Amino acid sequence: MKIICIARNYGDHAAEMGAPQFPRGSREALSPAFFLKPDSALLLKNQPFFYPEFSREVEHEVELVVRIDRVGKSIEERFAHRYYSSVALGIDFTARDLQREAKSKGLPWTLSKGFDGSAVVSDFVPLADLGGDVQRLSFFLSRNGTIVQQGNTADMLCTVDGMIAYVSQFMLLRTGDLLFTGTPSGVGPVEIGDVLTGRLEGRQMFECRIK
Repeated sequence: MKIICIARNYGDHAAEMGAPQFPRGSREALSPAFFLKPDSALLLKNQPFFYPEFSREVEHEVELVVRIDRVGKSIEERFAHRYYSSVALGIDFTARDLQREAKSKGLPWTLSKGFDGSAVVSDFVPLADLGGDVQRLSFFLSRNGTIVQQGNTADMLCTVDGMIAYVSQFMLLRTGDLLFTGTPSGVGPVEIGDVLTGRLEGRQMFECRIK
């Protein structure tokens, strides 16, 4: 099982990170950067997140998560919708200090993104129960009762189907693979004692305590 994470898929997040912004539908937007997390990164069933000793700057990034339903390779975008039927909400925890160091040295982001417990994933909900359109879903993340991130999948620079088509050119997609689809603006630090709550289309999807 692979956890595939799309980087900078919302223009407002790219702006807050000081990254290049590409127009929706441009060649760059349709060829998004992505990275992988190991399955040991998964944090399920509202389990707490334990702040790692190797970082002093862990940040939250709330994201829609899509689960792949069938095996596929080199999938055409027009057929990509056949490869998923349910979605979840998740957090891509990022050790921002380690990421910043890696970027400065031209190194991969693996240490900052792939550590144990860095991928919160809620239970999955059939897309049909949410209206059926994966590009019309609103979601938000609260920290200790205050909304810190909110977004709508309509604002993605690369659509879910576009991501599937692009990623599947390079690697086989298998049943159970997870696709983290990018985060909107508002990413920020977490501290021990925080409670993070994620909602998708008004439904509470997870509650994650930081310990």
